[in-house]
Amino acid sequence: MLLQLNHIYKWVKQGGRRIFLLNDVSLEVKEGEFLSIMGPSGSGKSTLLNVIGMLDEFQEGEYNFLDESVHALKEKQRANLYKEYIGFVFQAYHLIDELTVYENIETPLLYKNIKGTERKALVADMLDGFNIVGKKDLFPSQLSGGQQQLVGIARALVAKPKLILADEPTGNLNSKQGDEIMQLFKELNQEGVTIIQATHSDSNAAYGNRTINLLDGSKVNA
Repeated sequence: MLLQLNHIYKWVKQGGRRIFLLNDVSLEVKEGEFLSIMGPSGSGKSTLLNVIGMLDEFQEGEYNFLDESVHALKEKQRANLYKEYIGFVFQAYHLIDELTVYENIETPLLYKNIKGTERKALVADMLDGFNIVGKKDLFPSQLSGGQQQLVGIARALVAKPKLILADEPTGNLNSKQGDEIMQLFKELNQEGVTIIQATHSDSNAAYGNRTINLLDGSKVNA
């Protein structure tokens, strides 16, 4: 089992009341799965991805990732686990404005202390694979939305993560680019990478081998 969520609750307080972002969510994901999380805006899809990606904490429940009890780890230990095993593709790109395309893609490799020559080779592979070699010295502000998303995906993949989390990964792409990205995810999944995507799109969800539906922070049967 790659990861297991048991009875996860996450809430915010508003005017003395608890507003549940995740309400008693349990989930098991095996290595090599391609899971789609669906639901309307505000249903908790991004929150669930952020919890799985160790970017958000939760108030109640247990989270086990590769036999580590995430809920019991200190922040630094969680961050190390995230950097080692997880690649995140955000809808809003989250590229670092001050860094070039090349430097953005290289960032996860610096966290993993990979040697310079190997870093060069890995980044070159990504630039080539995404047809963005000519953009490597540009800054995010000089790219279109679609190009920024390609850079974000290249950055998520460069360190060869075990798990890719994708939050509406094609939300800002045209349909051709979107299809290419989903095809890429499918190929990665066939190579053994586990993928969890949050999506509004039925056609994107169909790339997965399993779909769960969220509504108001709770899992509902499809």
